Amino acid sequence: MADNQDLIHRINASFKKMSKGQKLISEYIVNNYDKAAFMTASRLGKEVGVSESTVVRFASMLGYDGYPKLQKALQELIRNKLTTVQRIEMSSELDQTMILKNVLKADMNNIRMTLEEANSEVFDQVINSFLDARNIYVLGLRSAAPLAQFMGYYLNFIFSNVRIVTSGVNDIFEQLIHINSRDLLIGISYPRYASRTIEAMSFSHERGATIVALTDSQLSPLTSYADYTLLARSDMASFVDSLVAPLSLINALIVGIGMKKSSQVASGFSMLEQMWDNYDVYVRRDRK
Repeated sequence: MADNQDLIHRINASFKKMSKGQKLISEYIVNNYDKAAFMTASRLGKEVGVSESTVVRFASMLGYDGYPKLQKALQELIRNKLTTVQRIEMSSELDQTMILKNVLKADMNNIRMTLEEANSEVFDQVINSFLDARNIYVLGLRSAAPLAQFMGYYLNFIFSNVRIVTSGVNDIFEQLIHINSRDLLIGISYPRYASRTIEAMSFSHERGATIVALTDSQLSPLTSYADYTLLARSDMASFVDSLVAPLSLINALIVGIGMKKSSQVASGFSMLEQMWDNYDVYVRRDRK
């Protein structure tokens, strides 16, 4: 975390001893950090007018183990500051013919990085916390609302005590008015983090509830109020949030919880299948 926060300080402290090319890189990063954070070393070099090797040496001179480490530090520092307009400006530089491939590759990379950073022990503790809770509150606002709805939809097949907390007729705090130490709240939010989500997690924490944060980084403001943190990457240089990895992690949670309550789940779905057939909820396989 300190490495990310002192990036600009490193640049300022080393500026006098930098070469002319390195000074050009420094000035570009300081003045265009929102764009530089998502450029390759080659692209940044072309933009500034220096070689790719100069950019790599610049990262090493600042104390980073290669350019990707410098880029990651810059991305972590600014990820919750990017406006929608800035995201649009960055995505406008993408090659139109490569959009499909680039976006799918980015989503695949998010899942890969999420898997590499996964903590199985915390994951299991979160599952047990769901099983122990009197009531389960699933909180997601703005772009995280579909994730909360999806998670709540499937949890309702397993539990009878699930409440989806999202924007609606009732204010968020009205929906959480009865939460207490016997309950669990899972808060879902990604950059740019919804302020109301953080406030609701703080409120629930003060009421003694067990708090789970589903977010993108340990630097996320959600972690300040969480007993457990589950990380799923959402990096996307666009105005559209990449929610593929968070959705995959939610799938894993639902499967894990379902396996712990397999007999109840099987019994419940047997009754549901009969009800679905009686009321033609789904297209019948024997219907032509």
